[in-house]
Order: sequence, then C-alpha cells, then structure tokens
Amino acid sequence: MSKGNIAEKKPAVIELAAGTYYWCSCGDSKGQPFCDGAHKGTEFRPQKLVVEQPTKMALCNCKQTGSAPTCDGSHCDL
Repeated sequence: MSKGNIAEKKPAVIELAAGTYYWCSCGDSKGQPFCDGAHKGTEFRPQKLVVEQPTKMALCNCKQTGSAPTCDGSHCDL
C-alpha cells in the first residue's frame, strides 16, 4: 500500500477523550487527522484508534509515519 498525501508537515498534538476514533490515512480528509470518508474509491482505509482513558497524543498528519496513527518524526525528512 502506498503512503497518503501530506496533509501537513507536523503532527496534530491533541487531547483525546476516551472513545473510538478513525485516523485518516489518505491525507485528503477535511477534518485532519480524522477520517471524513474522503478515501472512498481509493486503496486507503481509516485506521481505528481506541482510547481507553483521556490522553494527549501526537497523531501523524504527513501520512508517512511507520507507526500509524502516531507521529514517528517522518515529517522531519520531507
């Protein structure tokens, strides 16, 4: 599978409440870093993220990470 389009060259550092989220892997969602269905008709699928308790996370926005959905610093090489 190929890498998604670069939505932004920095992670989205956000506070997440407990719950289920779907991270955008295609890079085309208008609601980055989360999926809005923009991937329909492509090879991309959102990645499910289950948060058990409130936490702060750095979610990848460059879509080049090797540790999806979290940022691994790949944006530094773009």
